[in-house]
Amino acid sequence: MKKYRLCGGVTKPPYSTVLLSLWVALKATQGQRCDKRRENAAMLQIAFFLLGISICVFAWIMIHDPRTLWSGISLLGMLLCSAVAMFFLLSEYANWLAEHELLMNILVALLVLTAGCVLMFPIILIVTLFVEGIKVIRHEGLRPSNLLTMLFSVLLYLYLAVWPMAGGLEKGRLGTSIYLFISLSAAYMLSLMAVYLLSAALNLLHWKKRRGADYVVVLGAGVVGTRVTPLLAARIERGIELLHSNPGAVLIMSGGQGPGEDIAEGEAMARYAEEKGVGREKIIIESRSRSTEENLLFSSRLMEKDRPRVVVVTTSYHVFRALLLAKQQGMKCVGFGAKTKWYFTLNALIREFAGYLRLTWKRHIFVAAAIIMMVTIAI
Repeated sequence: MKKYRLCGGVTKPPYSTVLLSLWVALKATQGQRCDKRRENAAMLQIAFFLLGISICVFAWIMIHDPRTLWSGISLLGMLLCSAVAMFFLLSEYANWLAEHELLMNILVALLVLTAGCVLMFPIILIVTLFVEGIKVIRHEGLRPSNLLTMLFSVLLYLYLAVWPMAGGLEKGRLGTSIYLFISLSAAYMLSLMAVYLLSAALNLLHWKKRRGADYVVVLGAGVVGTRVTPLLAARIERGIELLHSNPGAVLIMSGGQGPGEDIAEGEAMARYAEEKGVGREKIIIESRSRSTEENLLFSSRLMEKDRPRVVVVTTSYHVFRALLLAKQQGMKCVGFGAKTKWYFTLNALIREFAGYLRLTWKRHIFVAAAIIMMVTIAI
């Protein structure tokens, strides 16, 4: 066996052995780096593959039929895949970015700005809803339906700021079960509302007004005596605008006679359209409906063409729920929205979401039952 010479009582290997050990360690490090690069490259490819799939799914839903919550879900999925792909892209080129200080500073600033917006969004949302809720009450009166915006802002504050503190209190088995059920149910409802609002916004986006439409259905919104309200007037004017973009179409003014109305909404709407220069031959009156569902159903019965191309016009916040009802009836259509005041829109959106919950209450009962089962198993 070969002996190494001693120096100060310590055995020292020859320099060739030291160099060989360093070379082996270097090679091992380089191998690890190569393996890590290959892993990052593979993850980057997978991330971009998933991003491509998510883009295709989103595009297919928007082209085929965007009148579904899947339009909002697919957009969120596409955004999530984009964020993951961006993360792996930055990891892959981290060394290159480190050499370009200006670009790195810009990316850091954007990251800080994004994080700040995410953290501040709940606060801004709560304050905005509360302030706009006060405006609704001031302009529209103190009625239960006008308290939705303010009530939602208070409940959101309690859920985000106060409710987590209740989680640290001493609770028995029943108290813990109730706490978990309320927490999960609230999270589900907030997520559902976010998807609903996102889907509603997507259904308001249109590349063009010229759709080759056969019918433009304007939904009623109540009249005062024989006079249309400003809200209804905005819908009619939006319908006239679309009629000019689709000269082969006919206006269907849809709305029956309700309490306090001297004539049917459809008749009052037709008169208003004639005053705006629309010929009577371009107007069909539907005067029996009492709800949005009946608006669509009775209007469809007045359409003489087979497989007509239909445009539904209502106030922007009401478009998505009207489209969902039309889809249930088998009516193929697109929706265009008329503008209204912002403070009223926020309150109406909450009311529309409540209407959607009534429309799809069975599936939400199923979700609630699933949450109860999960809580029971967990406890």
